[in-house]
Amino acid sequence: EPIDVPSKYSFKEYWAYCGEGKDAQTAEADIFIIAPTVDKYDEYNMTLDDNNKFRLLRALNMEKGIYEDNLRMYSPYYAQASFKAYELSNEERKPYIQIAYQDVSEAFSYYLEHYNNGRPIVLFGYSQGAELLYDLLEDYFGDPELSDRLVAAYAIGWGCTYQEIEQYPQIVPAEGEDDYGCLISFDAEAPEVEDSFISPKGEQHFCINPLNWKTDTTFADKTQNEGAVFVSSDYSTKEIPQFCGAYIDLSRGVLKVPDVDPADYPPQLANLPDGAFHAYDLYFFWNNLKENVAVRTASYFENHTET
Repeated sequence: EPIDVPSKYSFKEYWAYCGEGKDAQTAEADIFIIAPTVDKYDEYNMTLDDNNKFRLLRALNMEKGIYEDNLRMYSPYYAQASFKAYELSNEERKPYIQIAYQDVSEAFSYYLEHYNNGRPIVLFGYSQGAELLYDLLEDYFGDPELSDRLVAAYAIGWGCTYQEIEQYPQIVPAEGEDDYGCLISFDAEAPEVEDSFISPKGEQHFCINPLNWKTDTTFADKTQNEGAVFVSSDYSTKEIPQFCGAYIDLSRGVLKVPDVDPADYPPQLANLPDGAFHAYDLYFFWNNLKENVAVRTASYFENHTET
């Protein structure tokens, strides 16, 4: 007889957040968050020791200001692929992403069964978190009952190709500011950048402009930027109103940011070109994103009133 082993996610120590949030008691919707890459060490997948958990939790704590209001937060510790894995080709990286995804999928499955109780869900993933979020959409949200509970999927800093969107009808690109059950995605870079491993030349991704919530090339000037917020690792914040404008380059599906000097915002990752603003995708558009999470959640509830 096989022994029924409980999921590691039945233990609280495998969760960075497990039902937390500013308004966790009254929140009517959940948010399931997949943390970005924090592992800069030698292995290809992160071990879940206390140091690594601390780094992962710190990364989440640095971004949670965008979504901690009015949502109940869930986020698993997972054996994410390390930066070293991202120096490999997409093909070579696959097995390590697969290991990371097995954890995320197990956590999501446990969350659905034990914590969600049929509540609406926001999905949020940045960088590697976004890459894994597409897999969750593909594997779980083909179920109409679950997809009806999707408020929105924010997959930022990792693109979704139109082939994927065609293949998986449950991935519905956002069309404006307040539609729900949809995908929100962008990756920011300077106008002169033509290629990066996140947004490769010749690959076309879906992109929405977080300043005007349009999906065409309409330029949003910096007056539409409600404020960039930069968060330090000690959680101190610096807010800059009207920080930058942005427009979409449709040929690749990237968000171009014309009025930021790349020298002031270096790429942070050795394998990204100067002018790749990936590390700042959340910070440059912080207040617009924060406002939008609230708008889409409200819109979802307005259209899902119990009769």
